[in-house]
Amino acid sequence: MPFQIVSFAGSLRRNSYNRGLLRTAAQLLPPDVNFEIVEISDLPLFNEDIEKPTPQSVQIFRNQIRQADALLIATPEYNHSVPGVLKNALDWGSRSPNIFSGKPLAILGAGGHFGTTRAQYHLRQVATALNMFAVNVPQVLVFNADSKFDENGNLQDEKTRQFIKKLLDALLELTRRLKTV
Repeated sequence: MPFQIVSFAGSLRRNSYNRGLLRTAAQLLPPDVNFEIVEISDLPLFNEDIEKPTPQSVQIFRNQIRQADALLIATPEYNHSVPGVLKNALDWGSRSPNIFSGKPLAILGAGGHFGTTRAQYHLRQVATALNMFAVNVPQVLVFNADSKFDENGNLQDEKTRQFIKKLLDALLELTRRLKTV
């Protein structure tokens, strides 16, 4: 039975480098893996006052995550951490019940001079709190992303493609292992 990987980017910009990483990942996966990029831009800001009844966009997002065998999150780095829109999606998904619990996770990101080192570290902390199982090696930290993508946000760097392929292979292996436990 094919694996279902659900992914989302912590950037809302249509041609963002991080969305480009997800599009690249889709090209590198084996044909027997279903891959979906979900949208988080229409999730309202988390607010307990609107939690019940659950907004429709949140219901859709939660169902997409629920159906995933594994997750792939691409994060930029804003002010040395994850973007608010990404944290917001994680907050909505973590509400009772926590739909992220037990999910295998791979993290990647593209940014400036320091890549997304600090953002990925913070995301790993949140993932631990959400009981997700993150791939630790390899890490895909795309430094100086403006030199590795074209004007449409498409990855042009072959070495980065190879790192993404290794990350995806590790995610699939972790997913297989967790499925047999």
